[in-house]
Amino acid sequence: MIWASVIAGFSLGMVGSLHCVGMCGPLAIALPVQHLTAVKKFVSLLIYQLGRIVTYAALGLLFGSLGRGLYLAGLQQWLSVGLGIFILISALVYFLRKRTVHLIFLNRFYSMIQLVIGKLLRSGKGVPAFFLMGMANGFLPCGMVYMAVAGAVSSVSITHSVIFMALFGAGTLPAMMMVGYFGQTIPMSMRTSMRKAVPYFIAVMGLILVLRGLNLGIPFISPEMPGPAGETVTCRS
Repeated sequence: MIWASVIAGFSLGMVGSLHCVGMCGPLAIALPVQHLTAVKKFVSLLIYQLGRIVTYAALGLLFGSLGRGLYLAGLQQWLSVGLGIFILISALVYFLRKRTVHLIFLNRFYSMIQLVIGKLLRSGKGVPAFFLMGMANGFLPCGMVYMAVAGAVSSVSITHSVIFMALFGAGTLPAMMMVGYFGQTIPMSMRTSMRKAVPYFIAVMGLILVLRGLNLGIPFISPEMPGPAGETVTCRS
């Protein structure tokens, strides 16, 4: 079962790279690495991305714990279906009205994260600063991260949730490293096209979550979720 989390997380990250290039690309381009040697530039960008992956793994731990509680309560399948329907509705809103669903109650938190990143960009130097900037970047609003969190909540164990989120981050790593190196040469039209493709992938993710909750026994897409362990009842004659 653990390979299902590895494959699903990494695949979602690879697909999410399209969104990362379009939305997070400007921040990666703004990193103060242009004056560094080739080796130091590579190390700094890698440390930055590792910080982001650490945040995703921490989110996997947090939401995996929530999912585990729901699993033990027998509610995880319903949650998966509900999240999938919400994601499909969000995608439909975008297709019809060209507007994304925004979680307004998180605005203050996101403003604080942006302030932290701004301070680190202006004054931060060295490996710790790049690592902290990467960690902060992992908390910024992102549709693909929301999708990954939904997948983490619907995982069957906390370990699977952490692995799923960490591999999601690893899947975005190659594209984000390329943006750090060659971001200024990527045409804006290409970034815009990548952003436009993301809602289609989000809709697919919503459908997969619905199918997973339906427990259809389809490998990787809708595997059978084992029921929560209960007490053993011994019959005596």
